[in-house]
Amino acid sequence: MAHDHSHDHAATANRTRLWIAIAIIGAFVVVQVVGALLSGSLALLADAGHMTSDLIGLVVALVAAFVAARPATDRQTYGYRRAEVLGALINGVILIVVAVTVTIGAIGRLVSGAEGEAHEVQGGTMLVIAVLGLAANIAAMLVLRGGAKDSINLRGAYLEVLGDTIGSVMVIIAAIVILATGWDAADAIASIGIAVLIVPRAISLLRDVMHVLLESAPVDTDVAEIREHILRTPGVVAVHDVHVWQITSGQPVFSAHVEVEADVFASGRTGELLDELGGCLTAHFDVEHSTFQLEPAGRADQEQGTHR
Repeated sequence: MAHDHSHDHAATANRTRLWIAIAIIGAFVVVQVVGALLSGSLALLADAGHMTSDLIGLVVALVAAFVAARPATDRQTYGYRRAEVLGALINGVILIVVAVTVTIGAIGRLVSGAEGEAHEVQGGTMLVIAVLGLAANIAAMLVLRGGAKDSINLRGAYLEVLGDTIGSVMVIIAAIVILATGWDAADAIASIGIAVLIVPRAISLLRDVMHVLLESAPVDTDVAEIREHILRTPGVVAVHDVHVWQITSGQPVFSAHVEVEADVFASGRTGELLDELGGCLTAHFDVEHSTFQLEPAGRADQEQGTHR
């Protein structure tokens, strides 16, 4: 019971950290958008888009923390954990839209500037907002850092905010250049730099989403190695129809048909073997949910359409 109480306390603390981080980032997104409009800075607007993506990621992490506690039902047999994947899909699409929109706008400004059309940027306002943005990101990171070591959910949120601090630094540099030299093109160049930072993260997010939705085996899971572990278990003759997929990131599921010696059935050792196989996957491959169908040796020859 002490362990359960400790776990519940940690989960509550992590949700509180997420609420605080959401409040910090959410409030500053509004400040940053207003600052971008007042200063005319495209880089600030790009960074606001980046922080909006962070905000969505934090909200998704918070929802996932609540949803993870909901039990499965007859309709939602795996629960609602895949909602996190749909949130990541939305996040990835927003990131791509922000990156493309900002890049097009920045190129347009650079072209018009080369043609002699000035676009004045208020460097002072831009610098103040950018410094405050950096402070907001650092504050959110400090809040999240306490739970990042123990929670993969919080660790993802922490890394998202960490990535955004780079964008804030780029805006600060551009603002200093504008104040020191009057070269307004620094704003457009910084916004392109932020867009370049956004794209790899968006692609990575969308790739992870597609892996889950297509029910691909997790990237860090070696199916051949799992098969070898199962085959080395005493009493196992063969294994086929092996499937590994994810309900959501970090939640792998495994199923397989396992052919066993006749003595396993005759001696009533099926329960013991199932415990051993399940324990093997949990201990060596971090798979908590596994299903094994025990069959007599040679059963695979009678099955139609089996998989590897």
